[in-house]
Amino acid sequence: MQILRAATLAILSATPALACDLALALAVDVSGSVDSTEYRIQMDGLAAGLRDPVVSEALVRGKSQLMLIQWTGSSRQRITIPWTKIDSFASLDAFASEVASDPRVWRNFSTAIGEALSVTVARFDEVSECSRHLIDLSGDGVSNEGIEPSELRDLLRDRGITVNAIAIEESEPDLTAYFFENVIAGEGAFVVSAAGFADYPERIRKKLLREVTQQTADLD
Repeated sequence: MQILRAATLAILSATPALACDLALALAVDVSGSVDSTEYRIQMDGLAAGLRDPVVSEALVRGKSQLMLIQWTGSSRQRITIPWTKIDSFASLDAFASEVASDPRVWRNFSTAIGEALSVTVARFDEVSECSRHLIDLSGDGVSNEGIEPSELRDLLRDRGITVNAIAIEESEPDLTAYFFENVIAGEGAFVVSAAGFADYPERIRKKLLREVTQQTADLD
């Protein structure tokens, strides 16, 4: 791991470090279709992805800001870990540990993707110094309550916020297409597909790699 970090640092050192390269809001689906085991897979997989050597190197080098939000139905979105500055591997590891141990807030409610995006957008005022503003949204179903996520695209564009998504197609085989057409927003926005929750850890790791290093290669 140390060798990988050192190699990545050498590459990233080619450009000057910014005050904050990336503000990344991690929005995790905790709606009723996600059981306790699937919730744990998401949180453990996300924590492991953040600890990937290349991901962690890029986040630390870019002095990134990270935030975690749990979301489900209308009026049920909560920032469970506020914006945290990642300026060392210790701070990154501490954030990942908080993610892994973050207790679930809700269990049996609907899926309000638009509401989740709306609440998250408002929090980017707190990290205006960051060069890139990004929402990383995971979900296993279409929005069925509250404002339609597609109605927020103009707002997201005006605020300069990109939305990427990971579609967990456990019970919704066309979810990737739905996310592509209705959820993602911004230049270069993309959707990653996971066939089920068992695939989530590896898919979220690759998604984070693409996001934090601005990779353009296809993940599939």
